[in-house]
Amino acid sequence: MLTKLSIKNFALIDALQVDFDKGLTIITGETGAGKSILLGGLALILGKRADLSSLKDKELKCVIEAEFSIKKYQLTKFFTENDLDYDDDTIIRREILPSGKSRAFVNDVPVRLDVLNALGDQLIDIHSQHQTLQLTDNQFQFQVIDILANVSEEVQSYQSILKSYHSTQKELKKIQEEKIDLEKEYDYNMFLLKELEEAKLEGLVLDDLEAQYERLNNAEDIKTNLSSSEQILSDEQVGVLNLLSELQAASGKLAGIAPEFKNLAERIKSSYIELDDIYNEIINLQEEVTFDPELFAEVSEKLQKIFDLQKKHQVLTIEELLSIQHELSEKASVSENIDTLIQTKEKELQAQQKQLQQLAKTIHDKRAAGIPTLVQQLESMLATLGMPNAQFDINVQLSKEFYANGMDDLQFLFSANKGGNFNELKKAASGGELSRVMLCIKAILSKYMQLQTIMFDEIDTGVSGEVANKMANIMQQMSKTMQVFSITHLPQIAAKGKQHFKVYKQDINEVTSTQLKELNQEERIQEIAQMLSGATISDSALANAKELLQS
Repeated sequence: MLTKLSIKNFALIDALQVDFDKGLTIITGETGAGKSILLGGLALILGKRADLSSLKDKELKCVIEAEFSIKKYQLTKFFTENDLDYDDDTIIRREILPSGKSRAFVNDVPVRLDVLNALGDQLIDIHSQHQTLQLTDNQFQFQVIDILANVSEEVQSYQSILKSYHSTQKELKKIQEEKIDLEKEYDYNMFLLKELEEAKLEGLVLDDLEAQYERLNNAEDIKTNLSSSEQILSDEQVGVLNLLSELQAASGKLAGIAPEFKNLAERIKSSYIELDDIYNEIINLQEEVTFDPELFAEVSEKLQKIFDLQKKHQVLTIEELLSIQHELSEKASVSENIDTLIQTKEKELQAQQKQLQQLAKTIHDKRAAGIPTLVQQLESMLATLGMPNAQFDINVQLSKEFYANGMDDLQFLFSANKGGNFNELKKAASGGELSRVMLCIKAILSKYMQLQTIMFDEIDTGVSGEVANKMANIMQQMSKTMQVFSITHLPQIAAKGKQHFKVYKQDINEVTSTQLKELNQEERIQEIAQMLSGATISDSALANAKELLQS
């Protein structure tokens, strides 16, 4: 509920601060006194766009601030989703700067206007004859029926499954499109995959293959050089080992003559041992080195194949070729199994479709069962508001389409006159009649759910007498469970208020400003008497005003 409102430098208002109570609050005032200015200020709080014309003093900023008690509105999720600080007593502030820029805050956190507008929709419902077009909106009509039919849980479940259903539809369409693309590429991908698989790349090391190729390609040169090396080491006349053996013998004699030659002898002996070991290794290598034409051809072919594949796929390593092979293998697997995947998705879609149809049938049945109650309450309430012949023809028909709230097509038809033809509300009802229908609907809904604050802006235009009394009673009854504002010209409605404010203009230093004042009991008597008799208040008007306030 709206608990506080502060307006500074807005239109004809210099500064205004007021506290509101729960229940029915009445706002009265002469035509042109500024009631629309008050609504304009509230509209800015609710997210309406602003401009410089809103400023009373163009050199100062305009500030409008409202405090709401929102504990009963279950808005914690909304605040979390929009990164706002939640507080049971939430403050919304709009500022319009002289530059023309506008800022909005919720609990001192800056917000965009679309967020403010979405929040405002859940806090205040400003209702005038112009807003009655909402009645003709199919979505609103469904909301009314669903509240009375108590199908909110079923509709939420339906919407959750419908979301999954649409997601599955998209997935199936994507897979079907992939199948078409895969079928186009399948043969070529399989050719590339087979080519890579035949290369048997797993476990291959390119450096090892290249080294093996060089050994095989140069086998004769290797063998010749090894043989020459063996000859140099082992020749009986000039072989290095024979000469080194003689050197070793000589150094051994020297070591026996004097100790200083011992180290030299040891070094010569080590060199002989190392060269002898080299000689033996050369002998072994000579036995291992052979030229194998078949193996050489095989290695040459494998290397060429790898180089060709690297060039074709524009990569530099065997690892990259193996990665491509893996991708092609996965594509082939997907292509071969895609029909199975499509069948699985189709079964999933059919199961979700069956769930939706079952839930939609439950929703339909509950709606159909709740409609007579709505019709009865509407027609009964409208009869008390001077529309005794008002009749509704409301029915739902199951369709084959999955809509956002079920599978129902809704007809919400109305006839204002006895024997008249039923037609759509916007065609069959006048503006005043639509206002009374909306009042009745809001009154009925208030019995079934916690509605936000509602402000009726002169919806009683064209109403008088006993009908005005009945309208006042309906608003008063609604105010027992919610906060209700009524901007009215009717004394019968004004007298029912728990609080009563008067909007009026005041000239100060030849400057006109709009004021809002809460009336005490005596002031209320005077105001209602004036509403009854005009500027000149008669004794009978005063007596009538007192009677109205006591009723």
